Amino acid sequence: MQKLSILLGAALLCTAATPPTPPPTPGGWERLLDKNLSQWRTYESHRHVPGDKGLPPTNAQGQPLPPIGYDKNEANVFSVTMKNGEPVLRISGEIYGCLVTRQDYTNYDLKLKVRWGQQKWPPRLQEPRDSGILYNSQGKPGVDYWHSWMLSQEFQVSEYQNGNSMGDYWCIANSASDIRARPVQDTLRYDPAAAAVAMGNGGRNFCYAAPTTPPPANEWTELELINVNGQSVHIVNGHVVMAVNHSSLITKGQRQPLTHGKIQLQSEAAEVFYKDIMLKPLKAMPAQYAKYFK
Repeated sequence: MQKLSILLGAALLCTAATPPTPPPTPGGWERLLDKNLSQWRTYESHRHVPGDKGLPPTNAQGQPLPPIGYDKNEANVFSVTMKNGEPVLRISGEIYGCLVTRQDYTNYDLKLKVRWGQQKWPPRLQEPRDSGILYNSQGKPGVDYWHSWMLSQEFQVSEYQNGNSMGDYWCIANSASDIRARPVQDTLRYDPAAAAVAMGNGGRNFCYAAPTTPPPANEWTELELINVNGQSVHIVNGHVVMAVNHSSLITKGQRQPLTHGKIQLQSEAAEVFYKDIMLKPLKAMPAQYAKYFK
């Protein structure tokens, strides 16, 4: 009897330690957000030091200090609250870093909703609020300018100010791609009728999305990322604002395919909320979006 009780107790402990499987949703969608963040890991870089110009802080001997690292969540940067029975993710932005999926994904449709909070932090107190969805993320974190993220492609989540809009594109670290874009002042803006511009590899690394109308204050913005075989589409409130072709990474000066990886949600000096994060596997680029790559 005593042995049976011990076995039952061990079984209960094992069950409690296993993250619950998210409930299925219609249409093959997988829920990526729950109150325990069971599908994600936290990663934090360094607290901002004025004048660091993106470099890690150093010790008395001038040696770079290690990052805070994975699974620390200092200052409770990443948290989930339940509202009306549904989980809502808060990223405070106080420390640069990200949530990163435990799983590697390829060929999928990702949907989520975003809304800004009120808090802002150095070094972006005078800049538009900023976050981002980093996809096809590979390798170690800390290889970007801010030493906070993995090699990836960025679907920028940005406040509508100074020309910025939801869905802008950034190369993160040594990623690359081709985007149809036209010159706008000293940068580029996505235009499906324009010629393709090679991004990355020491050249252009940023492109504005096609403009969209911002939602009323305090309302949620619906974002969608379709990512299939090195082609990705950024969609904001149902409107295509960016098409990224030939997703690549640069290795020894040569472009190599970058078609799969983890998904990161940035912490970047602004309070931001996400909900309804769902992903569905795809076998091919949906027909209504294939025209953006012809």
